[in-house]
Amino acid sequence: MRYLIVFSFFFGSLAAFSQNDLEKDIIDIESKVIEWRRDFHQNPELSNQEFKTAKKIAAHLKSLGLEVQTGVAITGVVGILKGDLPGKVVALRADIDALPVTERNDLSFKSTVETEFLGTKTGVMHACGHDTHTAILMGVAEVLSKHKDKIKGTVKFIFQPAEEGPPPGEEGGAKLMIKEGVLDNPKVEAIFGLHIRSNYEVGTIYYKKGGIMASVERFVINVTGKQTHGGRPWQGVDPILISAKIIDGLQTIISRESKLVDEAAVITVGKISAGTRFNIIPETAELIGTVRTLDPDMKALIEKRMTEMTRDIAKAYGGEATITFQNNTTITYNDFDLVDQMLPTMQRIAGDKNVRLRKATTGGEDFSYFQEVIPGFYFFLGGMTPGNTKAFPHHTPDFKIDDNGLLLGVKTMTHLALDYLNQ
Repeated sequence: MRYLIVFSFFFGSLAAFSQNDLEKDIIDIESKVIEWRRDFHQNPELSNQEFKTAKKIAAHLKSLGLEVQTGVAITGVVGILKGDLPGKVVALRADIDALPVTERNDLSFKSTVETEFLGTKTGVMHACGHDTHTAILMGVAEVLSKHKDKIKGTVKFIFQPAEEGPPPGEEGGAKLMIKEGVLDNPKVEAIFGLHIRSNYEVGTIYYKKGGIMASVERFVINVTGKQTHGGRPWQGVDPILISAKIIDGLQTIISRESKLVDEAAVITVGKISAGTRFNIIPETAELIGTVRTLDPDMKALIEKRMTEMTRDIAKAYGGEATITFQNNTTITYNDFDLVDQMLPTMQRIAGDKNVRLRKATTGGEDFSYFQEVIPGFYFFLGGMTPGNTKAFPHHTPDFKIDDNGLLLGVKTMTHLALDYLNQ
């Protein structure tokens, strides 16, 4: 019995010692993560053009001894870390692209990169925090590579390009990575992702089961009337009037037909094009807008009713109208069982009071495409300096993130991977 007690004490101490080593490595990586983040911030690249970013990521992963795949979905990078023990396969994902935004804050590592985007000269900026996501995942890869003995299975690090959407006429993003087999060989069983937020305090994590971010659809409505003189409207069919009636009617789908007590939904017309002169009623009009939904059944209902209403309103006024939909992202849907399984890990790492339930947002994320294939858990990480009263929104020239928020991202993603594989 005495030997059994000593034996148990020895291995218990060894496990504690290894755990302490892991935590020390996480803390020690912080300065590197911040340095990487600032370098990416100062040298941003647009969607499907992240060549230098990908080269830096790949070089780092190779230096850790990982199996590295490059050129996935044009500029994506995948690193595979096989643990010493057999087990499941988990993926961790970070997006790597920047936005066509001209930075105007006072950071010492401010971006001064300029380019032409869709015919317009613009700056390039990490105005959504993808630079922090990339640096965090590089840090997680380095930490876990030092602790292969703790890994029962395989960790796949997915550095995804073009989350903001590929350029017109190109494929890209999560959909293309999936199409090219990023979730296979080895087959991934669950995936985790995070998004830093400029309006949540450093040290906090926000989550939600089910739909946490909306599906994003672009729609185009083409209205056809009959051209005539502006002074003789009775001789024609006015597509501008029909467009106004359609816009008005579409909002009743949200206010009168959508069960908003379950989930939010939005229909927005953002652009109307019609006519050439003040005194001509034109032949055609075009409406372009977006639909945001958080529930698959509600999404199907709204599409059906928009199609019917567009057609029938135009017909009622003597014209014709058609509508087409294009999916930009689907619903970012957190698997209920996976959230229940991993929530204790997040609470242990960040503290119960710092892991907070939130409502859904009508923003979109193409992480959602991974979640259509396998269970996924996507959460928000605080990046605002505590006590700050003015957080600049994402996708704006003044966007700013506190580097002190990055360490919790490394800790959380590291332990999510380990705990998932060890359960």
